[in-house]
Amino acid sequence: MADKEFDVGGRLRTLRAQAGLSQRGLAERAGVPHAQISVVEQNKSSPSVSTLRKILGGLGVSMSDFFNDSRSAEQAGPFFAANGLIDLTSRIRSPGYLSLRQVGDAKEHNLQILHEVYGPGADTGEILLQHASSEGGIVVEGEIEVTVGTLVRILRVGESYLFDSRIPHRFRNVSSTTAVVISACSPPYL
Repeated sequence: MADKEFDVGGRLRTLRAQAGLSQRGLAERAGVPHAQISVVEQNKSSPSVSTLRKILGGLGVSMSDFFNDSRSAEQAGPFFAANGLIDLTSRIRSPGYLSLRQVGDAKEHNLQILHEVYGPGADTGEILLQHASSEGGIVVEGEIEVTVGTLVRILRVGESYLFDSRIPHRFRNVSSTTAVVISACSPPYL
């Protein structure tokens, strides 16, 4: 299926129905407004990464499982082609171009390694990310604004971060050039 054909709303509706939840029930579990579930399921609004992650958390589904409902032998590794990474985000619209691609099966290895590309204006969302993990990364191209709790810093090539992901956090490209980050998170959260 081509990326543009992926039906985010339809997939969410199917998973919600399989879980035996109403829209209101999922909204309560996820901690989002009821109307947000409705507009996403109708494809009237494309959620940010943080919002989709929050909604999927209410279902106990990772973004990796949401977008890749089947696993291939290539995902087992131990080696992966450049085009063999698991696409977690290009099927959702967000402000600016945002791509998060995962190396292999993160659940199996209890480690999520991501190749992250943030176009100018890209943002993980106004709702800060928060999950029970530790994560770190290094900027390999451009610069990225990282918010961790009340701390905000613009990191440039060669600079890095490492923090307890239970602290609310956000990633934004506030520059006019593309930023690339290689990151790791354990246990996996997307």
